[in-house]
Amino acid sequence: MAKATLTISSKNYSSWSLRGWLLTRFSGLEFDEVVTAPDDASARAEILLLSSSILVPCLRHDGVTVWDTLAIADYLNEVRPDAGLLPADRILRAHCRSICGEIHSGFTTLRASLPVNLKGHFPNFKIWSRAQADIDRVCAIWRECLAQSGGPFLYGERTMADAMYAPVVTRFMTYDVKLEPRLKAYADMIMAMPEMAEWIEAAKAEPADIEELEVEY
Repeated sequence: MAKATLTISSKNYSSWSLRGWLLTRFSGLEFDEVVTAPDDASARAEILLLSSSILVPCLRHDGVTVWDTLAIADYLNEVRPDAGLLPADRILRAHCRSICGEIHSGFTTLRASLPVNLKGHFPNFKIWSRAQADIDRVCAIWRECLAQSGGPFLYGERTMADAMYAPVVTRFMTYDVKLEPRLKAYADMIMAMPEMAEWIEAAKAEPADIEELEVEY
């Protein structure tokens, strides 16, 4: 069987590429990366949230092409069921799918106001009230999950939810979002994962900058 390929865009700016890449790494499926240039039209549309039809990341495996992060997660859960991308318990699986769906389709103000930028760091960044409401909702989700599971990941063991919320963790770090101790510990753990360290190292080595995402305050 041919090795899978995963098409991604900028590692510095693309939240969706990070999600797809983490999901595939968490699954244990071997894959080759195909990186589209940031000036590619489809890649820029994905990074700048200009398209409702996002075709990156895109996983190709065994004759299958999957291009949406939730669809990628679902497919990987089918072909790698022992990877634990979803919790074993039926009720927790439903909850996990729900919070993943929420981050997949919501939090639009957070996305627009605090774009992913792994090279950037903006201490004392001014967060507008609508973005703060999104931040508060994310924190409520994390708080509930960690209280129920006991941690260290949202559902105790690492699942697709941790991959889906990882770009939010990077946003909180980039824009100096203050977190209560338990949530800060969770965020620090996500950032310290070997997979995240690998991604961030590559992101910082990217030569290209996208001017629209370089905020100044």
